[in-house]
Amino acid sequence: MGFHGQKILPAAKQMKQLDKILDSTYQYGVLLDTHIARLGPMYRLIRETEKKMFLHADLIQGLKNDEYAAEYLCQEIRPDGLISTRSSVILKAKQRGIVAIQRLFLLDTLALEKNYALLEKTRPDYIEVLPGAMPHMIEEVHKRTGIPIFAGGLIRTPLQVEEAISAGAMAVTTSSQDLFQHYLPGRL
Repeated sequence: MGFHGQKILPAAKQMKQLDKILDSTYQYGVLLDTHIARLGPMYRLIRETEKKMFLHADLIQGLKNDEYAAEYLCQEIRPDGLISTRSSVILKAKQRGIVAIQRLFLLDTLALEKNYALLEKTRPDYIEVLPGAMPHMIEEVHKRTGIPIFAGGLIRTPLQVEEAISAGAMAVTTSSQDLFQHYLPGRL
């Protein structure tokens, strides 16, 4: 299985990493930790390469993470998808026809139950489960929600990637250069 043939969704924390993704055979990736002033030029470059990058709305420096910020991102930046822990951002993305990815932190049973209630309200297109190095939890969240899952956080080896995929994750989000290379689409 995989997400459009990718087991990995490479995540860029800086321009150098974004350049590597754009120069690769990956079609999809994730943009983390960026400044609001860089978003326009970055997405122009992304569109030129015909790649699709999901934007982590919670990690944009200089932009408050609320429904107004989400409206701005949807109208002005038009990312291929928005990732957020905030329900207002997820709901705005869905309203604007942008792929909505709800990020869940699996801290404890109480947090998990609150997340299930939140997911009933938002019904995102995808869920990103963190830490993703817990295959049994990926399986539980997928069975309970029926929503496709990405696994992220603390996945460091190909074995952990395979375990997450076997547990039901569509793909693994990671900033690990080693995993980028290992799972490069088209690599023999």
